[in-house]
Amino acid sequence: MSRASSKGLFAGSGLIICLRSGGTVTGNDYDSTLIPCNAEIETLVIRQDIAFVLVVEKEAVFQTLCRIGFPRHELLIGSGIIVTGKGYPDVATRELVNTFSNELPDSIPILALVDADPHGIEILSVFKYGSSAMSHQKDTLSAPRMQWIGVFASELRSFGVSEQDLIPLTKLDHKKAMSMLRRADDSMPLPWKFVAFLAHRNYLKPAMRELSHILHSRCKAEIEIISNAAVPLGRLHQEGVLNDENDWAYDLAFEPAAITGSTLLAVYLASKINAAMNAARTVIALPLGEGTFLKEEPSI
Repeated sequence: MSRASSKGLFAGSGLIICLRSGGTVTGNDYDSTLIPCNAEIETLVIRQDIAFVLVVEKEAVFQTLCRIGFPRHELLIGSGIIVTGKGYPDVATRELVNTFSNELPDSIPILALVDADPHGIEILSVFKYGSSAMSHQKDTLSAPRMQWIGVFASELRSFGVSEQDLIPLTKLDHKKAMSMLRRADDSMPLPWKFVAFLAHRNYLKPAMRELSHILHSRCKAEIEIISNAAVPLGRLHQEGVLNDENDWAYDLAFEPAAITGSTLLAVYLASKINAAMNAARTVIALPLGEGTFLKEEPSI
């Protein structure tokens, strides 16, 4: 029985995929690369400087991040790999993220960026907990270590986004959200239903009420709304989104008074990813699984 072709993409020069056929697939920081089916993969080679994995729900946002070379962006304190399943993920993408979650040390966080709507949270659940349709393959298709870093509907006001900029919740959205609230905690945990947690520096702090907030406001938002906002850098820091501005804020090569477009998306993501990396570094790194990953020596 033939398997469906893969559709997921990854970016990042820190990942090389060695194929059973003898060929290799090398990641690029500025371009997307198709994720091979798991049956075609012999070994994954991960550079030693890789410090995070970011899973992005939407291909359009993924391609925007590729255009600015986000895997090794100057605002990040470590390099990374970004992945997209182009919406609802295929098996090959879920298998790759599962391997990252199981085999990479805990000091390398697995992060997720999804739309602030029931569909985005559903995709997050599929990546982290697996799907009910393929529950018998949960061990190979879920990523238990995945952390949700945004976009949160409750944080948008901090970025100057008005309710007029949000998308009204449809009846289908409302029905889906209500169904998700009734799910068991092993696939839809209480923090996602009522209080989401945002990693900031070395601790977790209550940040927002997500599904309940979406239902109450009757509005949803796509990731792209971050690029369309216009927020002073100082407000981002004041709201606790950015790390200590002494880290890099004064070294920015652009005027911080009004950050917009892909630059704002980069600032938004870098602040959260840096916080997650700092928090993860407090965890003792575990050795990589034998026979699954090879760690490439840093180039001289």
